[in-house]
Amino acid sequence: VTSHAQLGNTGKPTGYYLPEVTHPYAALTARGIQVDIASIAGGTAPLDQSSLQLTDPVNKQFWETPATRAKLEQTQALGQIDPGQYQAVLFAGGHGTMWDFPGNADVQRIAAAIYEAGGVVAAVCHGPAALVDVKLPSGKHLVAGRQVAAFSDAEEEAVGLTKVMPFLLQSTLEQRGARYSKAPLWKAHVQVDGRLVTGQNPASAAGVGAAIADLLTGG
Repeated sequence: VTSHAQLGNTGKPTGYYLPEVTHPYAALTARGIQVDIASIAGGTAPLDQSSLQLTDPVNKQFWETPATRAKLEQTQALGQIDPGQYQAVLFAGGHGTMWDFPGNADVQRIAAAIYEAGGVVAAVCHGPAALVDVKLPSGKHLVAGRQVAAFSDAEEEAVGLTKVMPFLLQSTLEQRGARYSKAPLWKAHVQVDGRLVTGQNPASAAGVGAAIADLLTGG
């Protein structure tokens, strides 16, 4: 998850988007898969308060269970993660990711290492901001020529943040050679291209988790 807590120069807070953590977490752990949570800086990750939707039973169970909530309030620092210990990495969304995922050496190191070792690389909503600078040992971008979903430029316009974002995610992925596809605004859309799993928006989070679990468990 992101460690970035401010929405550009607006003075407004941001962070990670809770359902994009809790829904994949539930899908993975239901299949017996152990999940750790890391952030760019470690420690307490900043929550986008608009995503604290406790009418959502998955959010409610995660947030009100001390052991799982502690995973977000005591995140591991990404720089201390050994990718050799993991079979998959999922980059959860939230607008904060747009500032601290791209260009981050640890993001690039871990995603490339897990992918090259035969593992799964996944991202949802704004989480694919992590993928815009990930290159494989060949020098080719991980997303080049691959089917990819992510928060669409149309969705960014709909929330009125196209001028606030440091870049537009869909457009940038396309510039990196991704074969981008999307559903209508706010509709679930998951792309699985080999061991690369991506989802468009919060509605896609559970599907991303299920797709990762399918790849890790063989169906």
